[in-house]
Amino acid sequence: MGKDSKHDDPEYNARSVALRLLARREHSRQELSLKLRQRKLEQPVIELVLDEYEQEGWLDDHRFAEVYSRQRIDAGYGPIRIMSELQQRGVHFLPDCVAEKTDAEWVRAAAELREKRFGLNRLSDDLSEKLRQARFLARRGFSSAQVERALKIDNAEQLWGGDEV
Repeated sequence: MGKDSKHDDPEYNARSVALRLLARREHSRQELSLKLRQRKLEQPVIELVLDEYEQEGWLDDHRFAEVYSRQRIDAGYGPIRIMSELQQRGVHFLPDCVAEKTDAEWVRAAAELREKRFGLNRLSDDLSEKLRQARFLARRGFSSAQVERALKIDNAEQLWGGDEV
């Protein structure tokens, strides 16, 4: 088989493109399927290649969800936002790294993000600032209860102390 005949084979092209994409980073099945469709590959060929790559262990939605979730947690995003982003990428289950975090850990993460962005000033007298910080944390994907508790933390001792947040 000559070099040119490989480039005419849609299955070869699908395998090649999918492998290059997976070599760069993890992808969900839905993401990879979309990227292959954007390259004008036929759906039956895409499904065949993706099924094969799942059997080989090269494509795994559970692994993708774990890696993606950990990256988003490290970037300061909350559980609501992470789950929404995963669902947009075709993942409809809760990864272990998200499920295992307690509510107190999410509150602490929100408070750490607040400290980094705004400082831990007492907000009881400044309603507009409190609302601004609450909107920021809500956009980052923390629940209203988590945001409320994070806004009550006004010193590093509360944040880093051994007390339950």
